[in-house]
Amino acid sequence: MIKVFIVESDTAVREEIKNSIKWEREGYEVAGEASDGELAYPMIVQERPDILITDIKMPFMDGLELSRLVRQELPDIKILIVSGCAEFEYAREAIQIGVEDYLLKPVSSAELLKVLRGVSVSVIQEWEEKELLKKYEEDMWENREYKKEEFLTRILTQSLSVTEILAQGKILSMDLSARLYNAILLKITGDFDGADGQNHMLDVFTDVERTLEEQKGVYYFRRGLEGWVVLCLAEDERQMNYKVESVGECINRIISSCPLQLEYFGAVGKPVLRLRELKDSVDEAERVFAYRYLKKWNQMIGSEDISEGIMDNVELDLSSLEIVRQDRRVAEEFMRTGLKGEVTHFVNEFFGNLGENNMQSLFFRQYVTMDVYVTAAAVLESIGYDSNELVSRCGDFKHMVRTFQTVEQTKRYISNVMGTAIELREGVSKYTNTSLLKAARSYIEHNFDNEEISLNSVAASVNLSPNYFSTIFSQEMGQTFIEYLTQVRMKKAKELLRSSSMKTSEIAYAVGYKDAHYFSYLFKKTQKCTPREFKSQA
Repeated sequence: MIKVFIVESDTAVREEIKNSIKWEREGYEVAGEASDGELAYPMIVQERPDILITDIKMPFMDGLELSRLVRQELPDIKILIVSGCAEFEYAREAIQIGVEDYLLKPVSSAELLKVLRGVSVSVIQEWEEKELLKKYEEDMWENREYKKEEFLTRILTQSLSVTEILAQGKILSMDLSARLYNAILLKITGDFDGADGQNHMLDVFTDVERTLEEQKGVYYFRRGLEGWVVLCLAEDERQMNYKVESVGECINRIISSCPLQLEYFGAVGKPVLRLRELKDSVDEAERVFAYRYLKKWNQMIGSEDISEGIMDNVELDLSSLEIVRQDRRVAEEFMRTGLKGEVTHFVNEFFGNLGENNMQSLFFRQYVTMDVYVTAAAVLESIGYDSNELVSRCGDFKHMVRTFQTVEQTKRYISNVMGTAIELREGVSKYTNTSLLKAARSYIEHNFDNEEISLNSVAASVNLSPNYFSTIFSQEMGQTFIEYLTQVRMKKAKELLRSSSMKTSEIAYAVGYKDAHYFSYLFKKTQKCTPREFKSQA
């Protein structure tokens, strides 16, 4: 029902207004009443009525002052003035405030009801538009996440001025003004199978993002398949430490309550004073992030944890070279899941873990390099490459031994081997992704008319988790899933508008929209004209 609030100083007139109309039968609810503006204002703010009926001349606060205050607090409220004052100045001020109508007393119930019905049409129309906008924004949520990723990339490449960063941040509902900034690289992973496991994983990602959004001065950007860049804003170092700890506690709580066997790793960068220096914070977090292959998960670590030796140290047993055999698994995991841009950081930390004294030994360097080379060849063979592919790109190891005269030469060679393995792996992954996306697009083309089609259902059709599918779809297609689905539906709708006599409501249903109003809203939003206008143009 449409809520009405009545403000009238004359008790008899107020009672007459209340009793002369069958409010509920007409679709209205009297949400409250008051004798003057001062009493009415807090009640109106609390009840949030759709229509305010008010007199002008009242004690303590008149109707015009009340209208100004209410308009500031509730900009969509419709205001009707019923007054015995016929002065032009009052009417002019009422128009400036944005009053819907100005009625002179005495007003009959029939006249008041006629005006109310006219105003109610606007109220209901605005309700519908808000609902449509809400649904549209929900559909475009994935698109917003994609735009946030692009925004972060532009910040880190320093292609935006501070003014542009602050302005674009506001568009994305981010207030990026602060005295201190820091970045956290966050990743969650685990073993899960089947639809139930994927749904649980999706719930975890949703919980993480919702929890981060609820924290003031904390913003997240999706990063890769299972991770985020979390940006923390603070006024001083103490507040920053609190926010970083709070992020860790929230993630730990979510992971602990999940039935899946999940792990998280958080790498904290260094605080910076300027938005333009945010890249330095992220770079530091990247360096710390390389430790995820060398250290225990389920913790947040920073560069001070590494430099101060808080991380566990490994006792070396050179006689058995046990440390190399342990780190072989770490190197293999990195070549299977790491990124090419992380190679330098990883190799530096990898060598540091092996021990500076040990790396001074030529024999030890050769042994380590051979181990990494053989591991890289095994990784490539497991994904379908011939071992000769590594030889052709990096050279045969037995002919390269003489180049390992220094630690730096060894680092460069191992970096080249690892980088090559990752590059070849990504090539296979890209080919696989292309095939999966082809299957996904085919599924969309054949099911776009099903109103139940969603990111989850399409991801399930190609046996991918929703988060993974969303990421590769955006990366490979240059648009989000919902943008692509909407594009397919609008293309088919335009075909039907041009070549059939179907009604708009029938076309909406034919392309997958149960709500014809939402279809029309979306059509105008994306095509810049209504379905009716498009049909007449065609």
